[in-house]
This record gives sequence, C-alpha cells and structure tokens, in this order.
Amino acid sequence: MTTEARSDAPTLVEDLLLLLFQPRSGTIAGENTLFYVLGGAVLADLALGDHLTTADRGRLRSVADHPPSDGLLRPAWDYLAEKPRGVQTALAAVGPALRQPVLERLIERGDIDQEPRKVLGLFRTTALRDGRTERRARLLADVRRVLVDGAEPQARVAALAALLSASGTLPQFDREIPWTSSVISRAKELERGNWGADAAAAAVTRTVTATVVNSAIAAITVLPRS
Repeated sequence: MTTEARSDAPTLVEDLLLLLFQPRSGTIAGENTLFYVLGGAVLADLALGDHLTTADRGRLRSVADHPPSDGLLRPAWDYLAEKPRGVQTALAAVGPALRQPVLERLIERGDIDQEPRKVLGLFRTTALRDGRTERRARLLADVRRVLVDGAEPQARVAALAALLSASGTLPQFDREIPWTSSVISRAKELERGNWGADAAAAAVTRTVTATVVNSAIAAITVLPRS
C-alpha cells in the first residue's frame, strides 16, 4: 500500500479514478487513455490549489515555494518546478505512474474493495468491487446535477466533469447520466472552462484547467480505441 503523505480529503485524481471504476464489471473505464486523464487530474488539482500557473507559450510551471502536501501531487509539482513544460509533455511525464498508487489510495479509504477469487477453480486472483463508503455514488450525483440538471458547479466538480468528458467515457455512464445532446453540449462548455459564476476559482485556475483538459483531449483523440 502507499505510504507517501496523504491529505485527509481525497485528491481530484482519486475522485476521477473512482468515477471511472465500473462496479458492475469491476473494471476501470477508458484504460487505454487512462494515464492522460489521470495526469490531467493531477495538474488540475495543482491549479485549483494555486500550486501551478502558466508561463509563456501556454506552458505550465510550479508556483515557487508553494508545493502541495499530498504525495500524489508532489512529483508533478517537482517536475514543473525544474522548468516550464508544455502540457502534453507534463501529461506524458506524470500520468503513466499514477494508476496503481491512486487505486491503492481508494482501497485504503474503503472506496473500492478487493475480493479474492479463483479462476477455473485453480488460479487465485483479485477482483475489484464497490466499497463501503458510497462516495462514488455521491460524486456521480454531483456530476449529474451539473451535466443533466444544469446546476452551477463548484470549481472542483466542474474540473471533474470536464476531465470525465475528456476521457471519452461519458457514454458508458448512460444509465446515470443520459447521453443526450444537451449533456454533450454542457460537458463541452466545462471542457472550455465555462464554469459559471458559482465556480469560485481564479481566472488563471480556469485557464490552466481548460488548457490541461483540452491538451488531454488532443492527446487522447490520436490514440486507437479498444
């Protein structure tokens, strides 16, 4: 299990992976594009916490002397503290190593449970199932209120919905979030950083988050889909 510094409140990347987890199948949606959106969630979380800002030519850099305390976020801050980087460069650098430690966090918190199983009655394996906290259901309800009901989002929920849309997996949530033209339109607004008056985030935060999300989309769209 992970031993790095962990904040009491879950990070945005934890929330995103928990939403992408599909309890009915025990799988994670969008596996072949996962590291881009997980990396995007880390960068967006840094922006929301005022740990990240923009440099020239749309590059990102860390805010000096303001590192995050959470161990999932610190490597990305350290990487961008070395020098400003392009967003896609940063996504490719920080994203690939995230899946396992983030999943371990969710298991530690009880949001996802592990269940031992045997395959063909012989081989031991581990299956994932919905945890005991019901946090995934609450997150999904928050996103649904924004995408379906048109509620004004808090900045964190806006970023989460935008990243979920960027992952290309929203059609898989059709039971809970109907895949309609109005939902698609609303999701695209959030991707562009149009979060509404109630999303109390500084303009630079919205700009950074929108840049991160759209860079993730640009990277994902050139990948083959399974």
